[in-house]
Amino acid sequence: MIDISSITGSRGRMLPAFVLLFCLLLPGCDRQEGGGPPGRSEPEPEYQGTIIAVGDSLTAGLGIAEEDAWPALLARKLEGEGYNWQVVNAGISGETSSGALGRIKWIAAQQPDVVILETGANDGLRGIPPSVIKENIGRAVQQLKEADITVVLAGMQMVQNLGPDYTREFAEIYPAVAGEQGVIFIPFLLQGVAGEPALNQSDTIHPNEDGHKIIAETIYPYVLQAITARGKSN
Repeated sequence: MIDISSITGSRGRMLPAFVLLFCLLLPGCDRQEGGGPPGRSEPEPEYQGTIIAVGDSLTAGLGIAEEDAWPALLARKLEGEGYNWQVVNAGISGETSSGALGRIKWIAAQQPDVVILETGANDGLRGIPPSVIKENIGRAVQQLKEADITVVLAGMQMVQNLGPDYTREFAEIYPAVAGEQGVIFIPFLLQGVAGEPALNQSDTIHPNEDGHKIIAETIYPYVLQAITARGKSN
């Protein structure tokens, strides 16, 4: 038996008995607005696939809000074009290629469909031998491929003050790995952004919000290529 005296209205007044009875008899009256059971949130969307962006501060979005970094912008662009794909930002500021390689098995264990791999810039700034960087990136790509993950490799370039030989050898890393491993290749992640004061923060290295918008546009067609390679479309 329900104790009617214990049920009050929104301002502390007792609800009339007939109102309570009517509500109990009316199907769905005891549910929250929208027809769902009380206390339950909306279900998570069913994504067609998952993309994980693995990288350093250029991916993490150092100095800007996460929603303004290129992985978030890429997700919104995909959604706007009818591709219901989840994009996860797994960027870690300061990470080197050895650090990226060290967590590739964990990334693969998440079973993404696509991984966008952006790494090596911090290695270059530290003068790490290009052969070491190439080995790390090559092993990372190989492990992802062995896990049946489609890889999009983002190419990078190095500042000129390290000398022409180092700059050239560094730039050659990415097309070499992409060619050897047969993966989708973005020639230069920062195309149209690097060296442009209006598109970078005061450190002249990290893109600002406008710079990240351009990066997202640069990456987009290669991601569509990866989605097609997975046999999943909108």
